[in-house]
Amino acid sequence: PSMYGLGEGCAYFGLRKAYYLYHGNNATALAKLAHLDEVICDVSIWRYRKLEDAQGNIGWGIYHEKSPEVMRAEADAVSRLSLSFPNVRGAMLDDLLGAITSQGYAPETCAGIRAALKAQNPRLQVCSTVYTHELEARNWTAFDELIDVVLLWTWKSEDLVKLDEGVARCRELFLGKPIMLGCYLSDYTLKAPVPMDRLRLQWERIPGYLDKGLINGYCILGAYLIDHHPEQATWVRAFIAAH
Repeated sequence: PSMYGLGEGCAYFGLRKAYYLYHGNNATALAKLAHLDEVICDVSIWRYRKLEDAQGNIGWGIYHEKSPEVMRAEADAVSRLSLSFPNVRGAMLDDLLGAITSQGYAPETCAGIRAALKAQNPRLQVCSTVYTHELEARNWTAFDELIDVVLLWTWKSEDLVKLDEGVARCRELFLGKPIMLGCYLSDYTLKAPVPMDRLRLQWERIPGYLDKGLINGYCILGAYLIDHHPEQATWVRAFIAAH
């Protein structure tokens, strides 16, 4: 739980664009983001389910629902909603290579999701999460033409020392496509905030990447961590304001 609500992360960081995830796409949510310049919606869904351990204790767990049926339905919803909310510019296929592997996604599967997204609004863009450890041509050759925008993330913060190599490789693989650099506040492999030296290493490269046309922007994950990782969040906010 966080004290920050939907859209408040943009206000905190002084930004005008949002990547909206973790909840279903509906008019109530998008109305809270209608003042922003641009919104990208996630078309996979994070759901809760009841868990019971061997002693009968009940709890709740979150899981990532990314079946083709769910993603097509959400893509269709985003397409229709974009007619009422013109700042909706596209949809995110989160952890796409994971879905290709675990769900057996074929190019035709992604093509169906893409078609659903563009059915009511052909201008919407298909965005995809890509991790630096996934940058092998064989992973993406069959899917490249289905992706309009790449969000490039480094999963383990210890690998940020190789960020230059990852950005260059991504630019080589996805030639001509916009690349947004993903910037974590939390390292989920450590179950801890991204160490400050690693966080600074990434952010201090961003202005140069932008100047050289290696990336087209950045994405911060996420607003719900601002109050949990205040040192990282306040440093990033100050860095953005200074640049």
